[in-house]
Amino acid sequence: MGHTLLNGKMGTRLNPFAVWFNPEGANITRLFDLHTHTLASDGILSAEALLSRASLKGVDVLALTDHDTLEAIPAARRAAASLGVTLIAGIEVSSQWRGRGIHVVGLAVDTEAPSLRHAVAQMAETRELRAIAIARALAKAGLSDEQGILAKAREEAGAGSIGRPHFARALVAMGKVTSMNMAFKRYLGSGKPGDVKQHFPELAEAVALIVAAGGVAVLAHPLKYDLTRTKLCELMADFRAAGGEAVELISGYQDAKATQDLARLINQFELFASQGSDFHMPDQPWQELGCTGQLPDAVKPVWELPAIAALLS
Repeated sequence: MGHTLLNGKMGTRLNPFAVWFNPEGANITRLFDLHTHTLASDGILSAEALLSRASLKGVDVLALTDHDTLEAIPAARRAAASLGVTLIAGIEVSSQWRGRGIHVVGLAVDTEAPSLRHAVAQMAETRELRAIAIARALAKAGLSDEQGILAKAREEAGAGSIGRPHFARALVAMGKVTSMNMAFKRYLGSGKPGDVKQHFPELAEAVALIVAAGGVAVLAHPLKYDLTRTKLCELMADFRAAGGEAVELISGYQDAKATQDLARLINQFELFASQGSDFHMPDQPWQELGCTGQLPDAVKPVWELPAIAALLS
């Protein structure tokens, strides 16, 4: 293993996927992971544990982007400061586009922005109502009584908002299924009893919310939406027209050819490129912290945008 300048000092490179960031002409190797989750949404690690693991994996700049909540940001900031990791405050906003669920990551948001705070409170209320509806639907499917399922899902969620992954874990814990994959396949996936639709803001509204909070709107993992190329181009065009500035070019481990093709589209629409593991839990190497690799030279990194670059100086 070779040596390189790490955080301004000569040392062993901890992660072979580090990307180069050069703010003032200095050779500084920084590894970026700009899409991660804690137990405040559907991850399983606390903010402190997430930052500790990120540090061990050699991540230098980490964005915490829990689904529709900012709850873990304060603890993450404290942990990041103690570990020497640069934290970017973020959020992953659930939205819809032409009736399809689309996620928008907000990077470098002002977590105290009144409009964002209000929206987060509304989303928490909506998620709670949806959780009750999911529990009722699963009870009607004969899995258990409504209150029992809901209580177990709350236990799995802890202090975070309840989502389908928590119901999946609850069903595993209750012995109703043997795995989360089975839970989604039988009860929680698309078209199944627990697939309760939730009213999400339109894509343009989600982008506007992030921009109003001073953040950078990033189209999250576009290759995971199973869109035709034509539809993907239409999505990116609408996203850019709404004020979106970047696209998540790399999401965890992905096919190199797919990355190259998406990079061409990102440049075609004159957008910046981001990268993130979409980390939720350990023991998933395809979504491990810091696994995202190096952005192609041909794209413009999202961290060159002023809102993010200001945090890295």
